[in-house]
Amino acid sequence: MTGQIHVTVAGMIIALFIAGAIGATLWWMVHPAPSYVQKLAQRAEHELERLVGSLIVVFSPEIDSSHMMALAAKLARGEKSHLLALYVIEVPFTLPPNAAMPHEERIAMDALAAAETIANKYGVNLRTEMIHARQTSQAVLDIARQEKAHLIMLGSFREGKYTGAPLSHTIETISAYAKCDVLIGVEGKHGTLLVDEQALQVAER
Repeated sequence: MTGQIHVTVAGMIIALFIAGAIGATLWWMVHPAPSYVQKLAQRAEHELERLVGSLIVVFSPEIDSSHMMALAAKLARGEKSHLLALYVIEVPFTLPPNAAMPHEERIAMDALAAAETIANKYGVNLRTEMIHARQTSQAVLDIARQEKAHLIMLGSFREGKYTGAPLSHTIETISAYAKCDVLIGVEGKHGTLLVDEQALQVAER
């Protein structure tokens, strides 16, 4: 006598539901939901990718960003980033806007040469630009807008000129009005510079 199996619609629906539940459970076991820490790491990675699209490192006679240059090169390395080292020479109102300032220009070229040396060490392409402007802050904001910068990096005022005041009106203005993120590096008295001193010595020769 041959046994017969009767399949009902309700039975088929229940069987499919059970199979689907088993499949979903197995998929969840193989692909667990990301933890809170993993979500934070992913968010930080996406944020870093956003920041390193276009970087500007700012230099001026007062603002020393040499210790930020190595950090910028490390951020840009391995990413499709545009890295610009910008030196702004502030022209006093007693001189015409295009006045020659050989002493300041020589210092600017030395600073940009050192920046190039650091960038080359990390295998990063670097553009350098020296400009004359009435106001450092406005010049930086204008260049950042033209470059569609994602991040402006600058250091504190040079030691000895503004003792006890690492942040100036210039830095505060850039931070307040920039349309992108601004990273300010203030050197601690006992901190370690990120810049390679040997690289700077080579550039100064």
